[in-house]
Amino acid sequence: MKSFAGEDVDSAAVNPWGLEQDRRWALVDSAGTSLTARQHNQLLGLSANALSDTAVQLADRDGSSVTVDMLDGGDTIQVSHSGQGTAVAARGEVNRWLSERVGFDVRLVWQPDPTVRAIDPEDGGQPGEVVSLADGGPLLLATEPSLRQLDEWTDPEAVPLDMVRFRPNVIIDDLEPFIEESWTSVTIGDVRFRVTMICDRCVMTTIEPTTLVRGKEPIRTLAVHRQRDHKTWFGIRLTPLDPGRIHVGDRVEAEVSAASTVVG
Repeated sequence: MKSFAGEDVDSAAVNPWGLEQDRRWALVDSAGTSLTARQHNQLLGLSANALSDTAVQLADRDGSSVTVDMLDGGDTIQVSHSGQGTAVAARGEVNRWLSERVGFDVRLVWQPDPTVRAIDPEDGGQPGEVVSLADGGPLLLATEPSLRQLDEWTDPEAVPLDMVRFRPNVIIDDLEPFIEESWTSVTIGDVRFRVTMICDRCVMTTIEPTTLVRGKEPIRTLAVHRQRDHKTWFGIRLTPLDPGRIHVGDRVEAEVSAASTVVG
């Protein structure tokens, strides 16, 4: 679910548009405008569990939950997600449940065909490359050394920043800080990816994932050390070149121009 809390998994199938079931669902308002935690940080207190390609269970921290299956029917509506056009909107109880938690009328929508939304060329997309309802690209990769460097810049004595703030799909270790920004391609296990761009960061990273309270970090520190073109940067976006499956503990190999380097 776009802008809900993430879910840790030991492995995931990789499709051309991203990890299986990743961000095929989203919220819109009564006009079909996309809603995210950038404006409504309470969304990060909700979670989603995919039950099948067409069904999802949504849960709140208070223990309540609701389930919806698009096989039961929905309405095709216009949505504002760039390049998407339309999506299938749920009916009934799930919308009431969500609206109570957001504070105004919202609607759950589902991307029935994940091959229709092209990656914007401004985000590094090439002809034929597609993405779910995710921003920018199918996957986001971040590294622990880069996060540790950011922590040192921020305040070495403070509680370390949680990687969850950056919402990566893949986290790797045993590298130099920010070396990932020199990569042109990455192989994780047997699956190859093209690096499409370094990821520019938004105010969503300033939401503390436990309390859901907004602060000034890490954007304030990124603006000092990682600013370019009036944006701040952390992590890289990946587009799959192969279908397959990736696992925690997989070998990772990166390519910088013509040179290939094993990195973990």
